[in-house]
Amino acid sequence: MTENTQKIALVTGASRGLGAALAEALAAEGWHILAVARTVGALEELDDRIRAAGGSATLAPMDVTVAEAMVQLVSSVQERWGGLDLWAHTAIHAAPLAPTSHIDAKDWAKSVEVNVNATRGLIGLVEPLLIARKGRALFFDDPHAGEKFYGSYGATKAAQIALARSWQAETTSTGPRILIAQPAPMPTATRARFHPGEDRARLTPTRDEAARILAGV
Repeated sequence: MTENTQKIALVTGASRGLGAALAEALAAEGWHILAVARTVGALEELDDRIRAAGGSATLAPMDVTVAEAMVQLVSSVQERWGGLDLWAHTAIHAAPLAPTSHIDAKDWAKSVEVNVNATRGLIGLVEPLLIARKGRALFFDDPHAGEKFYGSYGATKAAQIALARSWQAETTSTGPRILIAQPAPMPTATRARFHPGEDRARLTPTRDEAARILAGV
Protein backbone atom coordinates (compact mmCIF):
# COMPACT_ATOMS: atom_id res chain seq x y z
CA MET A 1 0.00 0.00 0.00
CA THR A 2 1.46 3.34 -1.03
CA GLU A 3 1.32 6.58 0.93
CA ASN A 4 -1.20 7.92 -1.58
CA THR A 5 -3.65 5.05 -1.09
CA GLN A 6 -3.21 4.30 2.62
CA LYS A 7 -5.74 5.98 4.88
CA ILE A 8 -4.25 8.72 7.06
CA ALA A 9 -5.55 9.59 10.52
CA LEU A 10 -4.47 12.62 12.52
CA VAL A 11 -4.96 12.04 16.23
CA THR A 12 -4.43 15.11 18.40
CA GLY A 13 -3.89 14.13 22.02
CA ALA A 14 -2.65 10.70 20.99
CA SER A 15 -0.16 9.89 23.74
CA ARG A 16 -2.52 8.23 26.21
CA GLY A 17 -6.14 7.49 27.10
CA LEU A 18 -8.77 7.41 24.37
CA GLY A 19 -6.47 9.10 21.86
CA ALA A 20 -3.89 6.33 22.16
CA ALA A 21 -6.58 3.65 22.00
CA LEU A 22 -8.02 5.18 18.82
CA ALA A 23 -4.57 5.38 17.27
CA GLU A 24 -3.85 1.74 18.01
CA ALA A 25 -7.24 0.57 16.76
CA LEU A 26 -6.94 2.48 13.49
CA ALA A 27 -3.35 1.33 12.96
CA ALA A 28 -4.48 -2.27 13.40
CA GLU A 29 -6.90 -1.70 10.51
CA GLY A 30 -4.09 -0.53 8.23
CA TRP A 31 -4.33 3.23 8.75
CA HIS A 32 -1.18 5.31 9.04
CA ILE A 33 -1.35 7.35 12.24
CA LEU A 34 -0.08 10.89 12.61
CA ALA A 35 0.14 11.08 16.39
CA VAL A 36 0.30 14.53 17.99
CA ALA A 37 0.96 15.15 21.69
CA ARG A 38 3.37 17.02 23.92
CA THR A 39 4.74 14.00 25.80
CA VAL A 40 7.59 12.49 23.77
CA GLY A 41 8.04 9.40 25.93
CA ALA A 42 4.36 8.45 25.77
CA LEU A 43 4.32 8.97 22.00
CA GLU A 44 7.34 6.70 21.62
CA GLU A 45 5.61 4.03 23.72
CA LEU A 46 2.53 4.34 21.50
CA ASP A 47 4.72 3.97 18.42
CA ASP A 48 6.32 0.84 19.88
CA ARG A 49 2.89 -0.73 20.45
CA ILE A 50 1.67 0.18 16.97
CA ARG A 51 4.79 -1.18 15.28
CA ALA A 52 4.76 -4.35 17.39
CA ALA A 53 1.25 -5.00 16.07
CA GLY A 54 2.38 -4.44 12.48
CA GLY A 55 1.10 -0.88 12.06
CA SER A 56 2.77 2.39 11.17
CA ALA A 57 2.82 5.87 12.69
CA THR A 58 4.48 9.24 12.37
CA LEU A 59 5.14 10.97 15.67
CA ALA A 60 4.63 14.73 15.99
CA PRO A 61 5.65 15.89 19.49
CA MET A 62 3.91 19.24 19.30
CA ASP A 63 1.71 21.48 21.43
CA VAL A 64 -1.66 22.12 19.78
CA THR A 65 -1.73 25.62 21.30
CA VAL A 66 1.33 26.72 19.32
CA ALA A 67 -0.15 28.08 16.11
CA GLU A 68 3.14 28.07 14.22
CA ALA A 69 3.66 24.39 14.99
CA MET A 70 0.17 23.50 13.77
CA VAL A 71 0.71 25.44 10.53
CA GLN A 72 3.95 23.50 10.02
CA LEU A 73 2.13 20.25 10.76
CA VAL A 74 -0.63 20.74 8.19
CA SER A 75 1.88 21.94 5.63
CA SER A 76 3.82 18.70 6.08
CA VAL A 77 0.62 16.64 5.78
CA GLN A 78 -0.33 18.44 2.58
CA GLU A 79 3.11 17.90 1.10
CA ARG A 80 3.41 14.23 2.04
CA TRP A 81 -0.14 12.87 1.76
CA GLY A 82 -2.22 15.60 0.13
CA GLY A 83 -4.90 15.40 2.81
CA LEU A 84 -6.41 13.47 5.69
CA ASP A 85 -9.05 10.76 5.91
CA LEU A 86 -9.77 11.33 9.59
CA TRP A 87 -9.01 13.83 12.33
CA ALA A 88 -9.74 12.60 15.86
CA HIS A 89 -9.41 15.45 18.36
CA THR A 90 -8.87 14.14 21.88
CA ALA A 91 -6.48 16.83 23.16
CA ILE A 92 -7.93 18.38 26.31
CA HIS A 93 -6.92 20.29 29.42
CA ALA A 94 -8.69 19.04 32.53
CA ALA A 95 -8.42 21.80 35.11
CA PRO A 96 -8.84 20.78 38.76
CA LEU A 97 -12.38 20.88 40.10
CA ALA A 98 -13.03 24.08 42.04
CA PRO A 99 -15.88 26.36 43.11
CA THR A 100 -16.62 28.84 40.36
CA SER A 101 -15.68 31.76 42.59
CA HIS A 102 -12.26 30.17 43.19
CA ILE A 103 -11.27 29.18 39.64
CA ASP A 104 -7.54 29.70 39.25
CA ALA A 105 -6.76 32.28 36.56
CA LYS A 106 -3.92 30.22 35.06
CA ASP A 107 -6.06 27.07 34.93
CA TRP A 108 -8.87 29.04 33.30
CA ALA A 109 -6.53 30.55 30.71
CA LYS A 110 -5.03 27.16 29.87
CA SER A 111 -8.49 25.60 29.60
CA VAL A 112 -9.58 28.27 27.14
CA GLU A 113 -6.35 28.02 25.16
CA VAL A 114 -6.32 24.21 24.82
CA ASN A 115 -10.01 23.37 24.74
CA VAL A 116 -11.35 26.32 22.74
CA ASN A 117 -8.71 28.42 20.98
CA ALA A 118 -6.61 25.50 19.75
CA THR A 119 -9.73 23.72 18.49
CA ARG A 120 -10.86 26.82 16.60
CA GLY A 121 -7.45 27.18 14.98
CA LEU A 122 -7.18 23.52 14.05
CA ILE A 123 -10.61 23.47 12.42
CA GLY A 124 -9.51 26.17 9.99
CA LEU A 125 -6.20 24.47 9.27
CA VAL A 126 -7.44 20.89 8.97
CA GLU A 127 -10.63 21.49 6.96
CA PRO A 128 -8.87 21.71 3.54
CA LEU A 129 -6.96 18.50 4.28
CA LEU A 130 -10.20 16.64 5.08
CA ILE A 131 -11.99 18.03 2.02
CA ALA A 132 -9.11 16.88 -0.19
CA ARG A 133 -9.69 13.24 0.75
CA LYS A 134 -13.39 13.39 1.65
CA GLY A 135 -12.40 12.86 5.25
CA ARG A 136 -14.16 13.13 8.58
CA ALA A 137 -13.51 14.91 11.86
CA LEU A 138 -14.31 13.27 15.18
CA PHE A 139 -14.93 15.12 18.44
CA PHE A 140 -15.76 13.80 21.91
CA ASP A 141 -18.44 15.31 24.09
CA ASP A 142 -18.19 15.17 27.89
CA PRO A 143 -21.19 17.19 29.11
CA HIS A 144 -20.40 18.71 32.51
CA ALA A 145 -21.40 22.31 31.77
CA GLY A 146 -23.35 23.74 34.68
CA GLU A 147 -22.34 21.04 37.16
CA LYS A 148 -20.90 22.18 40.45
CA PHE A 149 -17.11 22.52 40.57
CA TYR A 150 -16.79 21.90 36.82
CA GLY A 151 -16.59 25.59 35.89
CA SER A 152 -13.32 25.55 33.91
CA TYR A 153 -13.63 22.15 32.29
CA GLY A 154 -17.38 22.18 31.80
CA ALA A 155 -17.55 25.63 30.21
CA THR A 156 -14.59 25.19 27.87
CA LYS A 157 -15.48 21.65 26.85
CA ALA A 158 -19.00 22.85 26.06
CA ALA A 159 -17.53 25.67 23.99
CA GLN A 160 -15.36 23.19 22.09
CA ILE A 161 -18.36 21.03 21.24
CA ALA A 162 -20.37 24.11 20.29
CA LEU A 163 -17.66 24.93 17.73
CA ALA A 164 -17.82 21.37 16.43
CA ARG A 165 -21.62 21.47 16.14
CA SER A 166 -21.52 24.76 14.24
CA TRP A 167 -18.90 23.32 11.87
CA GLN A 168 -21.07 20.22 11.50
CA ALA A 169 -24.12 22.30 10.55
CA GLU A 170 -22.12 24.42 8.11
CA THR A 171 -20.64 21.47 6.21
CA THR A 172 -23.66 19.20 5.82
CA SER A 173 -23.79 19.76 2.07
CA THR A 174 -20.16 20.57 1.31
CA GLY A 175 -18.18 18.33 3.66
CA PRO A 176 -16.15 17.37 5.52
CA ARG A 177 -18.36 15.17 7.66
CA ILE A 178 -18.21 16.13 11.34
CA LEU A 179 -18.97 13.47 13.96
CA ILE A 180 -19.48 13.98 17.69
CA ALA A 181 -19.28 10.95 19.98
CA GLN A 182 -20.02 10.72 23.69
CA PRO A 183 -17.68 8.15 25.20
CA ALA A 184 -18.64 6.03 28.18
CA PRO A 185 -16.74 6.62 31.43
CA MET A 186 -13.22 5.22 31.01
CA PRO A 187 -10.24 4.76 33.38
CA THR A 188 -8.30 7.70 31.94
CA ALA A 189 -6.02 10.17 33.67
CA THR A 190 -8.57 12.92 33.02
CA ARG A 191 -11.34 11.02 34.77
CA ALA A 192 -9.02 10.12 37.66
CA ARG A 193 -8.48 13.84 38.33
CA PHE A 194 -12.23 14.33 38.67
CA HIS A 195 -13.07 11.09 40.47
CA PRO A 196 -10.17 10.13 42.79
CA GLY A 197 -10.73 6.85 44.57
CA GLU A 198 -13.27 5.62 42.03
CA ASP A 199 -13.40 1.88 41.34
CA ARG A 200 -11.73 1.96 37.93
CA ALA A 201 -12.43 -1.74 37.35
CA ARG A 202 -16.08 -0.82 36.71
CA LEU A 203 -15.23 1.62 33.92
CA THR A 204 -15.13 0.81 30.20
CA PRO A 205 -11.59 0.06 28.93
CA THR A 206 -10.36 2.66 26.45
CA ARG A 207 -9.69 -0.08 23.87
CA ASP A 208 -13.32 -1.24 23.99
CA GLU A 209 -14.66 2.29 23.78
CA ALA A 210 -12.37 3.14 20.86
CA ALA A 211 -13.69 0.11 18.98
CA ARG A 212 -17.31 1.10 19.68
CA ILE A 213 -16.79 4.68 18.52
CA LEU A 214 -14.87 3.75 15.38
CA ALA A 215 -17.59 1.30 14.37
CA GLY A 216 -19.79 4.33 13.75
CA VAL A 217 -17.22 6.43 11.90
